[in-house]
Amino acid sequence: MRQVTYSLRPLLLLVASFSQAEELVCRQRGDPENPQLSNDGDIMLGGIFSFHSSWKDRQDTYMHEPLPLECSSLNFRGFQFAQAMLFAIEEINNSTDLLPSISLGYKMYDACGSIARSVRVALALANGNEIESAPSDAPCTRPAQVQAIMGETSSSPCMAIATVIGPFHIPMISHFATCACLSDKTKYPSFLRTIPSDYYQSRALAQLVKHFGWTWVGAIRTNDDYGNNGMATFTETAQQLGICLEYSVSFFRTDPPDKIQKIIDIIKASTSKVIVAFLSHMDMDVLIHELSNYNMTGYQWVGSEGWIFDSQTAKMDKHHILDGAIGLSIPKAHVSGMREFILDVKPLNSSSNEMFTEFWETLFSCKFKQSKSSAGNQRECTGHEDLTGVHNSFTDMSLMPIFNNVYKGVYAVAHALHSILGCNETCNNKVKLDPFMRIKNIQFKTKEGDEVYFNEDGDPAAKYEIINWQPTENGIVNFVTVGLHDASLPADKQLNLQNKSLIWAQNSEQVPVSVCSEKCPAGTRKVLQKGKPVCCYDCIRCAEGEISNITDSITCVRCHPEFWSNERRDACVKKEAEFLSYEEIMGALLTAASLFGTCMTAVVAFVFFRYRKTPIVRANNSELSFLLLFSLTLCFLCSLTFIGRPSEWSCMLRHTAFGITFVLCISCVLGKTIVVLMAFRATLPGSNIMKWFGPAQQRLSVLAFTLIQVVICILWLTISPPFPLKNFKEFKDRIILECALGSAVGFWAVLGYIGLLAMLCFFLAFLARKLPDNFNEAKFITFSMLIFCAVWITFIPAYVSSPGKFSVAVEIFAILASSFGLLICIFIPKCYIILLKPEKNTKKNMMGKVAPKLF
Repeated sequence: MRQVTYSLRPLLLLVASFSQAEELVCRQRGDPENPQLSNDGDIMLGGIFSFHSSWKDRQDTYMHEPLPLECSSLNFRGFQFAQAMLFAIEEINNSTDLLPSISLGYKMYDACGSIARSVRVALALANGNEIESAPSDAPCTRPAQVQAIMGETSSSPCMAIATVIGPFHIPMISHFATCACLSDKTKYPSFLRTIPSDYYQSRALAQLVKHFGWTWVGAIRTNDDYGNNGMATFTETAQQLGICLEYSVSFFRTDPPDKIQKIIDIIKASTSKVIVAFLSHMDMDVLIHELSNYNMTGYQWVGSEGWIFDSQTAKMDKHHILDGAIGLSIPKAHVSGMREFILDVKPLNSSSNEMFTEFWETLFSCKFKQSKSSAGNQRECTGHEDLTGVHNSFTDMSLMPIFNNVYKGVYAVAHALHSILGCNETCNNKVKLDPFMRIKNIQFKTKEGDEVYFNEDGDPAAKYEIINWQPTENGIVNFVTVGLHDASLPADKQLNLQNKSLIWAQNSEQVPVSVCSEKCPAGTRKVLQKGKPVCCYDCIRCAEGEISNITDSITCVRCHPEFWSNERRDACVKKEAEFLSYEEIMGALLTAASLFGTCMTAVVAFVFFRYRKTPIVRANNSELSFLLLFSLTLCFLCSLTFIGRPSEWSCMLRHTAFGITFVLCISCVLGKTIVVLMAFRATLPGSNIMKWFGPAQQRLSVLAFTLIQVVICILWLTISPPFPLKNFKEFKDRIILECALGSAVGFWAVLGYIGLLAMLCFFLAFLARKLPDNFNEAKFITFSMLIFCAVWITFIPAYVSSPGKFSVAVEIFAILASSFGLLICIFIPKCYIILLKPEKNTKKNMMGKVAPKLF
């Protein structure tokens, strides 16, 4: 039955309304909402402020209609904002230039910090509170009761209000709602504000953190639209700037103590020393109270405009938790006459309004006789108390920039109405009012010179002051402006810190350090630590041949092939060019050996020339002997072409000179060997073979053998000649200057041809080694060729395996060793006889037969 009764109630109401059809009236359903402060005028403005900051909890039984919200915790700031609005309205009403002959009225409501109540009073402002209208044939419709609404202070209530009144096209202008989400004109088409969007503040905070080198920070935010949206933009910008958040937590002032305790535990366990707090002043007050219980000092706080310049928060910080805090605030403002107006509180009739009775009693710490809460031990209020000597949040004018925002909002509406009504000396009262379309395009200057306008998102220009908390000796905090941030400037010029000394946490003058990992110095690169944010990394030294010349480099740059990294790996230095030079010991020794061989050959040639008519010199074609000595001289000298910096000409000369001179040398030895063999064969009866090996034939054979090598060298130089090369592969830290072979086939053809002649010469000399003679030259040629072949056979693997300039040294050594072998084996025995045993230097002795010896 009870359910049936409830379901029939709307029907009964509908029948009752039809029964009164003859009385055509408009009736409002529900309890009326009465404004806390109002005054009639030609045009009405609405105001929604939180005269109270909270409300009393209650348990609804749903057995009867819920009682109206009972507000608590008187908030003097709401009264200050209301006074700022009244000041602007009074100035406009007294002005002859703006809205002449038009008076502005107002209706102001208390939202109590409740979103539901904010929506309720916003609908009351839109619809009116008349209980009954006069009988009329007109429908129960009428224009909005107010042309604009000033407020609310917080973002979340503004979002709810703007959503509800948006379809009515009633402009809503907030003075302190900064959530970037409110810039979305598809959701909140009629919302405007005189404070910048948090989109700019969040990015400015990130730039501020980056400026001081803090890359490892913690973050705390209010768990509402203001904190969540603001921190989301900060986090996004911080990531772009290379800043990492060690933690990001949220809370609301009404959260249970255990949740706030968890946040404190997170802060205590963290390693970051900088905390970015995107909080409202009410949430910061709660957090400061809890942090003070644990004496959590030493953290560098970075604050949003919600609390950073709030003097009441500074007064609550008894344990100096926030000393040295830095953050963004709305630029300081001064409006002449506003301070005096706000503090000029009119005496109130305590019986007319309970809220204002409560305000007066709280402001002056007294009680009216009619007050329900009057106590016998408190003095009685007269209604004429003087504010002189009263010091509380109402007399604190530190929020003047916010009051100025309220002031500018009222003037923005007035300028829009002035334009709509076509006001000059008078205004056209018959024009239909729709300030929503005009207010978005207004642009004016206040009496203080501040320019007021709204962009396409309904936001003003984003400018902030950078505030630093600097405590004084008497415990009062000075909010010192240390810089500016102007979002309208280019990105690299937006942040402008003034040349002022800053105070940091615990009154330190040194900028705090808050990084997960210290900066990687030049010469190292960053390697991320597994499972940790990008700000946590290890510094790895650059590899050889790579450098990094900036701090926190993520990569090492490889040096140009001609350069190498220094010991610190922070600069590329030119590699040392390595080649076999005359100045170094090895080059000097080889040069000395070459010159010694040349001199020794010259001495032998001189001895042979001096004793050219002696039998031992004439015994085996002295002409070939002198030619052999000449070629040995060239062999000794050609080794000098291998020493020194390689050039295009020296590379071609050293190999070709070496190849030709050695072929000339071996050709002479081969000629002498053939002559020895043929000479003994010519002694046989009937042999006429020597006519084919006379001096002319010997010369031609030497020339023929040498020309073949010349042709090979010409082909080599024509097709692919040797050329100077910078060898970067052999050694990492130095350049080997060497002669590239050009054509490897040409090089090995030259060596192969020399080897072929040497083997032939060795074979023939070996055959002639036992020929009977006191001085068998073939025996010495055999020894010389044995040395020659041994040297060059061992040269090949030594040459191939020797690094850099040592391969050149091996080649020079092979040239000198084989040259000395020929010189010593062939000519020194003869010089010994010429100089020391002249008695043996006779034809008879030379031709004497001796028994053959085994070799």
